[in-house]
Amino acid sequence: MTENKQESKLIITKEEGYIISSLFRDNEMVEVDLYPSKDEDSILGNIYVGKVKNIVKNIDAAFVEISDGQICYLSLRERHQPIYTSNNMSTSKIVTGSEILVQVSKEQIKTKAPVVTTGLNFTGKYVVLVFGNPFPAVSSKIQDKKRKQELKSLLNEYVTDTYGFIARTNSEHVNNERIIQEINLLRDKFEEVKQYGIYRSRFSLIYEAQPGYITDIRDSLDESLSEIVTDDSLIHSKIENFLNEYQPEDSHKLRFYNDDMVSLKNIYGISSKLKDLLSERVWLKSGATIIIQPTEALTVIDVNTSKAIKTNKKDPDKNYYKINMEAAKEIARQIRLRNISGIIIIDFIDMKKQEYKDALMAELDSLLRKDPIKTVLVDMTALNLVEVTRKKIRKPLHEQVEKIGSNILQNSCVNIDKSH
Repeated sequence: MTENKQESKLIITKEEGYIISSLFRDNEMVEVDLYPSKDEDSILGNIYVGKVKNIVKNIDAAFVEISDGQICYLSLRERHQPIYTSNNMSTSKIVTGSEILVQVSKEQIKTKAPVVTTGLNFTGKYVVLVFGNPFPAVSSKIQDKKRKQELKSLLNEYVTDTYGFIARTNSEHVNNERIIQEINLLRDKFEEVKQYGIYRSRFSLIYEAQPGYITDIRDSLDESLSEIVTDDSLIHSKIENFLNEYQPEDSHKLRFYNDDMVSLKNIYGISSKLKDLLSERVWLKSGATIIIQPTEALTVIDVNTSKAIKTNKKDPDKNYYKINMEAAKEIARQIRLRNISGIIIIDFIDMKKQEYKDALMAELDSLLRKDPIKTVLVDMTALNLVEVTRKKIRKPLHEQVEKIGSNILQNSCVNIDKSH
């Protein structure tokens, strides 16, 4: 989770076997994720010794088994030279039966299998080590050209024939010594995985990624995250240990909430906000509504005038423009909150004036660019439908909640719309 400029708080609480990690800015929830409290229930970021079950040439892909019965998708269009186990070191290319090190890059979403990659990466707060990409790179969000070149030169000193580094946004304002310290830590992790992983048997878990709520802390921007608050002693202990080892500069941000009178969830209204995020209808201040309907292939978002009052009867386009602009802001917020990914089709209220259409598209594009997950405004079709794409990484919120079970739903007063 990342958030620019304005200060924010990360609130981490636990209920019925799940951990709720929510990012608040000015008391408004801007991101939320639910994680299983048992780390083994999540495989995102884990590295395994996988066995190639079969290769499908017409889609240039392989299906890799990482545990008994757990099949994952591997694109063979990646040109990374995979790391084979000692039994397969003489192999020049991936074939059925190959045992290779793979990392889970995307969780299973609905009927789609998890996605794995041979391009292993190890992410820190300031840099990412990327196996199979022996080049230095710098986050596009760093605008200072002088600093970008300085970082690129610094990283280039540590690039090898087999791996490179990417400077993350947080590296812009930290001293180079701290970056070098993290580079060395990531290199040690990679060498350990490579050295011992090749001698492990198939389905072995070689590297276990940090729990999701820990990565939320790691991925938050320095200048924005002012406080990390939790009311669970075990979670507090894990975060404290992580910060002391990997991010000592952020240790002062951690706070333990202990009040038997009012729960942390109630203070921030987390349960009611979750309930709102699972409803397909979102009301705007103007009285207009947004209808959000996920389907198997894509998500459809429809903007309706509903109870909105027409303030300018002589120029209806102007009324529609105001509603659409209000809707654009809320849609960008809902996409991020609900973690909607893949293809998104938005049906705004039709407007005749091209200048209004252009202004709406420019505003929506600006709003979507603030999303830390890559989100692209594609175009407006001839039918005035707006197409957006968002990178798939984690499950959408409604799928996260569906997996939780009835207990937390009852306790949180959350009801899932079965039509989803």
